Order: sequence, then structure tokens, then C-alpha cells
Amino acid sequence: MNRRSFLMTTGQAAAVTAAASSLATRLSAADAAAPGTRINHSVCKWCYGRIPLEEFCAAGKEMGLKSVELLAPSDFPTLRKYGLTCAMVSSPTGTTATGVKVGGITHAFNRVEHHDALVAAYEPYLKAAADVGAERVICFSGNRDGMDDQQGLENCVTGLKRLLPLAEKLKLKLVMELLNSKVDHGGYMCDHSAWGVELCKRLDSAHFGLLYDIYHMQIMEGDVIRTIRDNHRWFLHYHTGGVPGRNEIDETQELHYPAIMRAIVDTGYTGFVGQEFIPKRPDALASLRQGLSICSV
Repeated sequence: MNRRSFLMTTGQAAAVTAAASSLATRLSAADAAAPGTRINHSVCKWCYGRIPLEEFCAAGKEMGLKSVELLAPSDFPTLRKYGLTCAMVSSPTGTTATGVKVGGITHAFNRVEHHDALVAAYEPYLKAAADVGAERVICFSGNRDGMDDQQGLENCVTGLKRLLPLAEKLKLKLVMELLNSKVDHGGYMCDHSAWGVELCKRLDSAHFGLLYDIYHMQIMEGDVIRTIRDNHRWFLHYHTGGVPGRNEIDETQELHYPAIMRAIVDTGYTGFVGQEFIPKRPDALASLRQGLSICSV
């Protein structure tokens, strides 16, 4: 064997060995990710609307999900069939005396004229949620529509204080979601973590906190890991999503989710992280599986 042949042969062998070793390492890490993760995995069902709930629960349980969220108390029997829970229950809706539908993202607690209808909608809903063993129910600030943020903050305090005694009695937590007003929800008031944290401080209740949506807050303010470290005591739940586009949370977007997940668990958080990206690939469940793997730290 001449020198050139020897170098080619040994080089090819080394490459094959390295590739095999790399593959084995990746497979081992993937196998260990689900049982070893410190993250309690959840997912928002609305992102997979075409898949029936029963089918989705069966697939989710197999891939390591513990929760399917933003569902109603009436969905709990289906979840229980697959050993799942709903980490964040959806919000109820009501109608004011003037015909305004309240309880969703755009019309909620930042206007006093909505409060009576919101209380009427939330009170029986909270009781239904407690009856099925739920722990957290989502709520929203509502849109500005010309209202000053300070006034909206005061109005939210007034309205939410009417519900917090019941939430405490039922051992539930009301959780307001932080959303971006730049791309998806123009005019939404609770669009910065500082505003949400101030609301938490004014309410000063163990039964109220924030849903820190990583996708939305990356768009509005960035500095995600520092914000989590500084304000985690107010964050009762987390959502993911790829930026830009709100699609898969892989290498196609700008956030590095493994580092974010490590920052979350390093705060001592033991709650759920909900995947809330909209799959753009044909196999939506494969995208979900990938997202869970990325966030398994």
C-alpha cells in the first residue's frame, strides 16, 4: 500500500468512526431527553385544530406530554382517559348590557364597564374548573383603544379584585397573558412584562400571576433570559413559539430554546411549559415532537 492509499483509507475509516460516534451520541441524547427532562411539557390544542382531541391526546401522551391546554373544563374527561391534564384552562366569555362580548383578548379587565359581565362569566367557570381539578385559568387585559396604560392598570386591579377571593377559596390561580401588540394583537395593553409585573405587585395575591409568552415578549422587548431571572416569581406559566413567524422553534428562528429552558428551571420553576407554535410542516406532530425534544433539558 502506498502512502496516498494509506492516508485515504485511514482517513475514510476515521470519518466513518466519527460519524458513527456522533450518531450514537445523538441517539443516546434523544433517548434520554424525555425521561430525564426537568420540563413539564404541555401544548396548546388550538395550534393543531385539524386533529381531533382524542387522537391528539393519544399521540401527545406517547411523545411525553403531560398537558393539553387552553381547553374548557368540559374537556377534562377526554384528557383523563390518556392520563393528561390541562395546565391552563381557557377563558370564559360573556356579554355586557350594551352587547359587547368580553373575556377574550380584545375586551377584558381594563375597562370597568366590562367588569360585571366578566365576573358573571368567570364565577361559574372558575367553579367548574375547580370541580375538575384545574389549577390555572387564563385572563386578558383587553385592548387600549385610546386608554392610558395607567388607567387600564387601575381598572384591571379593580376588576380582578372582585374575583380573587373566589379564586383563593377554590385554590385556583388567575393568569394574565403577556402578548405582543406589534405583530399579532395590535393595541393589546398587557404587552410588556413591566406592566404585567406592576399589576401583580398591586394585586399582591398568590392567586394571580402572569403567563410569560416567550414568543410575544421576544417581539416586544427581547432580553428573555434576564427578564425570566429577574421576574420569575410573577411568572406562573410559559409559552413557546418561533420568532419570526410563530412557527417551529428549531434552527429556522432566532431564539435558542435550550438555554431559555435551562434559565426557567434554574429559577426553581416546577410548572408547565406550553408549546404554542403553529407548525408549518405537513407533519404537524413531528414538529411538536421536535419542539418537545428541543425543550427537554
